[in-house]
Amino acid sequence: MKLKIPPVLVFVIFGGLMFLLAEFLPFGYFDFFGRRYLILALLFLAIVISCYALIQFYLAKTTSNPKDLSRASFLVTNGIYKYSRNPMYLGLLLLLLAWGLYLGNAFNVLLAAGFVSYMNTFQIKPEEVALTSLFGKEYKQYCILVRRWF
Repeated sequence: MKLKIPPVLVFVIFGGLMFLLAEFLPFGYFDFFGRRYLILALLFLAIVISCYALIQFYLAKTTSNPKDLSRASFLVTNGIYKYSRNPMYLGLLLLLLAWGLYLGNAFNVLLAAGFVSYMNTFQIKPEEVALTSLFGKEYKQYCILVRRWF
């Protein structure tokens, strides 16, 4: 699979766009009681989900590198992968949502939705094709049972 932009770089680009939007859009600012606690909860969830997902790949002795899926030696379907096929990308989304809350501009939700759309189109779907060719029927069955994000 030829990956043009690594997922972490896509995350950084969308985070930068969120900053620019919050900085230069003269309206859309919001604040509410408990915002800081919600930011902390999203950060905590993002870290726990991402670390748990990476640990599962490490324990399965398979690659977590999205640039070279041909090196995947095992289909991880247990733990957090029972609930999400892409928990590492979900972790990045939760970080973007926390960042958007921190910046306090309601329009950043649109950029977070754009991140999901981009990842679905240019990252996840090509990964699914590669994993289907690698793991066949087992991966197709897994896709039926478990949703892409959550």
